[in-house]
Amino acid sequence: MEKALEARILLAEEGIDARVVSMPSWEVFGAQDESYREEVLPPAITARVSIEAAATFGWERWIGDRGIAIGVDRFGASAPGEVNLREYGITAEAAADAVRRLVRAAATR
Repeated sequence: MEKALEARILLAEEGIDARVVSMPSWEVFGAQDESYREEVLPPAITARVSIEAAATFGWERWIGDRGIAIGVDRFGASAPGEVNLREYGITAEAAADAVRRLVRAAATR
């Protein structure tokens, strides 16, 4: 969540309004009323980025086919937490870059 909030600040400095949603449980969120889920993740907003310090598998359900999932899709790192996050590309700048790519792509459609 910290990286997402930092990315939101970076984007705001560029005039890009971003929403950060914490989703600690897909199951609990998926069981909510559809109107609530649509309020949290409006269907009209397709520029979505997930940030997970674990596998990205499964995030497509929530970010859609245009979304970008940032996470760990390989094995083999052993280092302090911040070093691992940086090595796996789980950074505020990576998240902000993903949002920028999605915003640019939406503007050219």
